[in-house]
Order: sequence, then structure tokens, then C-alpha cells
Amino acid sequence: MRRLPIYFLIDVSESMVGAPIEEVQQGMRTIIQNLRVDPYALETVYVSIIAFAGKAKVLSPLTELYKFYPPVLPIGGGTSLGAAMDCLMNDMDRSVKRTTMEEKGDWKPIIFLFTDGNPTDEYAAAFRRWNDRYRRHCSLVAISIGDNVNVLTLAQLTDDILLLKDTDAESFSQFFKWVTASIKTSSMSVSEQSSDGVKLAPTTGINLEKVDPRTHPATVDENFAVLHGRCQNTRQDYLVKYGRERYAAGGMREYDPSGFRLVGAYPIDRESYASLSGNEKAQINTRMLTGVPACPCCGNQLGVVVCECGNVFCVGQSPTNECPWCGMEGTLGEGGPGGMDITRALG
Repeated sequence: MRRLPIYFLIDVSESMVGAPIEEVQQGMRTIIQNLRVDPYALETVYVSIIAFAGKAKVLSPLTELYKFYPPVLPIGGGTSLGAAMDCLMNDMDRSVKRTTMEEKGDWKPIIFLFTDGNPTDEYAAAFRRWNDRYRRHCSLVAISIGDNVNVLTLAQLTDDILLLKDTDAESFSQFFKWVTASIKTSSMSVSEQSSDGVKLAPTTGINLEKVDPRTHPATVDENFAVLHGRCQNTRQDYLVKYGRERYAAGGMREYDPSGFRLVGAYPIDRESYASLSGNEKAQINTRMLTGVPACPCCGNQLGVVVCECGNVFCVGQSPTNECPWCGMEGTLGEGGPGGMDITRALG
């Protein structure tokens, strides 16, 4: 009998601790319970669970559906997606039956990858191995739990990337119903030999969004916040660099997630900078920035003044100033207690 291997590749890093890992644990139980009453799934589906954090581990080898019981999901440190992919590929080499001259092998494996963070290991070699030898023989569906995942990284593995925007109990419940429906539809297709591959269920009514990496916002380097300024006097451009603040904790220097401290301000060549820069920008609130430099181009005392157009320029002693970006004239005022959102580079 030809089997339909279903792999669940589950991120169990520290960021999943608490409600997210509990919802995934319950969701896996729900998937198995619902699949067991589906005749097509019961006939073809075999399930495996691989957990990954700093390392990857097969928690449940490929097992016939009616014999499968979801294991308890652990928690680990790190998000080693490269190690997870190697673990998956190694297990498929051992467990998935290949087609030979004498008999047909298993149906194309379907992998559901759940992750809420970005890789912390060197994943390039594992990704190359996947793309060279496995990708066209498998169907991988990557699900970003929350919006902290760099989808451009996931796009190196698959074209099927989905974003689970909300992580409340109801959103998780609807999401796992969608996973179940997708597996049922896929198992029916292979049982009837009408298709070999994943058949994703409609996402209508579910807070689940298909992601196009070409239009998804690029991620920001959160170690630094960089502002692009323009000198009011010379019209030359400059960059103001802020680094993530550090604080002492138990004798160690740790990152403070709440803000950035001034590193310096540096003149740049506008044309050269533009030729090597993408179009993507992000926003940051001025409350997160500590320190104001002098203008590195003309020496004006305030190198970070924000115009109503959202751009940064410098101001000296003159009571009236002209924004070199938009040409608006005005007097210098103070921002409100809530700060101002200004444009930042991606870093």
C-alpha cells in the first residue's frame, strides 16, 4: 500500500513557551482525532513529528494514523532551522519508500513547518541540500506563527508560506481545523489518484494569510536604528546611527529591548547611497532614541529634527528653518509626550 507521509516540523524554542506551545500541543491532538474518522486519511496517512530548537529531534517516527499518539512537546533554546531541515531529510531517507523498477513508493511527503522566529544557526548548507535533492519531491508548507518571521528566509524553502496573524485560542483552533482539512483533501486526492501533492484548504474565514515574499515588508536589523538626515545648510546627506542600549543584569551586559543610544552621525554620498539601497523603509518612535548629535556636515547643534514630512534634518540657531527635503518652513517646537513616528532605514 502506498502511504502518504505527513511530517510536522515544530519550532519549540523559548519564544514558544506558554500559550503558543500549549495551543500547538492541543492542536496536534485535535488533528489526529479528526483524521481518524476520515476513511481516506485512515487508509493512507502516516504521521511524524520533529521538534527543533537549538537542536532537532524526531519525537515520533513515521507511524500509521490509527496507531499514532501525539507526544508531549518540549522546549529548548535557539531556533536551528538548518538542523531541523537536516533532521527531516535524514528521516525521510530512512523512512520514506522510494519508487523502484519493481514497485511504486510512497506518495509525495507533505511537511507542515510551524515557526515563530528566525534561524539562529548556519542554515545555508541544509537549504542547498533541500533544494538540490528534496524540494521537487516533497510539498512543504511553512506557517509563520505571528509576524516575527523573516518570510524571505522561508521563501528559500517553499512557495507555500502562510502567516497566522493572531495567536489567541480561537485563531489557533481555526488554524488547526484548516490543517486537518488540508490533510483530508490531500489524502482523498492520492486515494483517488487524482493528484500527488498537498491540496491546501481554503483560508476563507480564517485569520491565515498567504504570503507573497516579493511584496512582504523586509525585516529590520534590530541591533541598530539608523536615520537618514539631510543638512539644512549644505544639502548634503548623512546617517545618524543608534545602537541597542545595554544594561547590567547579574554582572552581565544585556540588550535593553526598549530603546537605542546614539553612536554617531556620518556624512554620506547621496548618489552612492541611493544606488545601493532598496526602497523599503520602516518606522520608529522618537521615544526609543536617546541622544541627539550635531550635524556632521555643517556643525549645527541639533542633527535630528523631524519635519512634518517625516524626514530628518539639522537645525542651528536660526528661529526659522527650512526642511531640505520638502521645502517647508517653520519654527522649532517640541514633540508631545508620546513621541513622534519617524522613518528609519532597515539597517
